Amino acid sequence: MADGLIPRPRVGLFATCLVDLFRPSVGFAAAKLLEDAGCEVLVPTQTCCGQPAFNSGDRRTARDLALQVMDAFQGCDFIVAPSGSCGGMIARHYPELFDEPQLANRARAFAARTHELVSFLTDVLGVTAVDADFPGRVTYHDSCSGLRELGVQKQPRKLLASVRGLELVEMAESDVCCGFGGTFAVKYGEISDAIVTKKTAHVEAASAPLLLAGDLGCLMNMAGKLSRQGSRMQVRHVAEVLAGLTDEPPIGVARDKPIREKRP
Repeated sequence: MADGLIPRPRVGLFATCLVDLFRPSVGFAAAKLLEDAGCEVLVPTQTCCGQPAFNSGDRRTARDLALQVMDAFQGCDFIVAPSGSCGGMIARHYPELFDEPQLANRARAFAARTHELVSFLTDVLGVTAVDADFPGRVTYHDSCSGLRELGVQKQPRKLLASVRGLELVEMAESDVCCGFGGTFAVKYGEISDAIVTKKTAHVEAASAPLLLAGDLGCLMNMAGKLSRQGSRMQVRHVAEVLAGLTDEPPIGVARDKPIREKRP
């Protein structure tokens, strides 16, 4: 390129269904982190990554959704998700969905350009620090898909160490499942509850008032259990803290709504 300039990478933000429906602030935080790192952020009209269908054995629906996702993100240099779960589905399982050589090659190329948010910032862009403040102690849960499918573990801790005022307190068994597992929590509710009960005990024992993780499904599951237990623990997506966007109430805490006047 002229004058030795490197073009800004065009990054397609795969917002995820849960972020879109329950926690849009995570999407805004992800976009800010990417833009601060010098990316051009695109948010095309998108659909589910197909993971619930894939995990339930409905490969036809998963394949159809994968095709829609790949079409939506054409022209993006990278695809980035604030979720190891959705990122893992695309990066690890999309190539399994296609037998036709042309589509299989396309899926492999697409998968190779797909990354979890914090991993992308550190491993691909070389980000070593963020410009954010958070005075307080936090603890961190390693979500299963991000950890085991994409190797996300050191990256969030590296960036959290750069947040001014933040102290990370490691919980026991931070890399053990929280019991969510998407459709697992629906199909096997009693087992899921037993797992999350053990997890929240470790969370509380860390004696940090804020729990962070990189997957909204895990966070909602743990926040729900903590709330039912009467805990005052707060829960947030790690991107919100890294981006310095913590104005939204913690996950599971509703904004105060104005009382509407009763009409006769």
